[in-house]
Amino acid sequence: MSARAGVVYLVGAGPGDPGLMTARALELIAGADAIFYDRLIPPGALGGVRSDAELVYVGKQPGVPSVPQEEIGERLIVAARAGRSVVRLKGGDPFVFGRGGEEGEALREAGVEFEVVPGVTAGVAATAYAGIPVTHRDDASAVAFVTGHEDPEKEESALDWEALARFPGTLVFYMGVKRLEQNAASLIAAGRDPEEPAAAIERGTWPGQRTVSATLGTIAEAVAREAVKAPALIVVGEVARRREQLAWLERRPLHGRRVVVTRARAQASGLAATLRGLGAEVVELPAIRIEPRIESPEVRDAVANLGEYSLVCLTSPNGVRLLFEALREGGRDARALAGATVAAIGPGTARALAEGGIVADVVPERFVAEALVEALAEVEVGGRRVLVARAAEARDVLPDALRGRGAEVDVLALYETVREQPGEEDVEAAQSADYVTFTSSSTVTNLTEALGDRFPTGARIVSIGPITSETARAAGLEVAIEAERHDVDGLLEALLADATA
Repeated sequence: MSARAGVVYLVGAGPGDPGLMTARALELIAGADAIFYDRLIPPGALGGVRSDAELVYVGKQPGVPSVPQEEIGERLIVAARAGRSVVRLKGGDPFVFGRGGEEGEALREAGVEFEVVPGVTAGVAATAYAGIPVTHRDDASAVAFVTGHEDPEKEESALDWEALARFPGTLVFYMGVKRLEQNAASLIAAGRDPEEPAAAIERGTWPGQRTVSATLGTIAEAVAREAVKAPALIVVGEVARRREQLAWLERRPLHGRRVVVTRARAQASGLAATLRGLGAEVVELPAIRIEPRIESPEVRDAVANLGEYSLVCLTSPNGVRLLFEALREGGRDARALAGATVAAIGPGTARALAEGGIVADVVPERFVAEALVEALAEVEVGGRRVLVARAAEARDVLPDALRGRGAEVDVLALYETVREQPGEEDVEAAQSADYVTFTSSSTVTNLTEALGDRFPTGARIVSIGPITSETARAAGLEVAIEAERHDVDGLLEALLADATA
């Protein structure tokens, strides 16, 4: 069920890894009229919002003025009473140190309907990512989630340190860095063993998560020495020792590496997701934006007369998808290509064709225009009409070679790539990148022009192929890695080989 008008949804966004967001959370974010969101929500959590949705930041940050809790509640009530569907988006779970209970009570008192959408809480997610099971048959049959930083306005602590010291299981302290020394001392004074294993987990499930292991008696010193900062969890219990065997996050091949992805946003998500799955911290710095041109008279005419071409060449997945879109808008489908030989510049383009129901007749082993020219050597083109569907600014190697063989070539610009101006926050993050990936000459040209002297000079440049490498060198960059297979999978293989060498 999508978001309903007049209802407030208290939604947990999980601990930081976008992959841990629930399907229900994503559904509500995509359908809501208004979203009131916190600071520690996953990157990209708001990527699916409606273009007309109102986004309101109400996050809290230590030492920084923030929206009072009472005002947040009032805003939610006003928005719901105006007949809007409202999402209150919180990091973690709304009912685990998330003040969701307070907001729910305020809504109920105001007569506003609400629903709660649980999220994965950091106490089980960050610990799991660190290789620490909060319960274990041999070590702990219970787990307690404890606030490590109580409301300073409380007259006295609500924590029973003697009870916590006796607790027969794992203690997980949220927001525990600032008062770690006092909390550890209180536990030890109440009888908890100072030699008991402990760990601090910084930025749990986020890129750059790290874990510091120690004992209860030394954890405060270790956290200070390693400069662990919030947000961080503190784990106390025998299960923390299990990390030696169960740690997995750090074993991923790109863990701790920061990689810049420069593809257009529409194409970047797949590459970025794969890199994150390999452990990398990804900075999406799109250098280009795809601007479709399928409304042009040239495209409409080509689609209407597609049957006149004996050879149709596609030079990118973007071109394939836009050609199919143009066919649909013209009331046609893949059958319009039935009489033609269809050539794809590489496997990515061939896959995009297959998704539309067309099996490419020609796919070269090397994924550059020169290789496609060679692969078409046995295809008769003299005196025949050929369509080359591509980007507006592509090289003329292919059409020139086909014309040289006597073909009547029409070049169809389905789209153009225009420069995207990266955001300041992303530019800052890119300064400490380990790798910058380039998937086309246009990404090189546009990013170097956009960044100027702020290009991350310490990063290793990863190029998808020789044409892109040539452009990079012309721009004054040193190409450290060039993919042998000139597609995204080849680029990933080359980057991985370098990172694990």
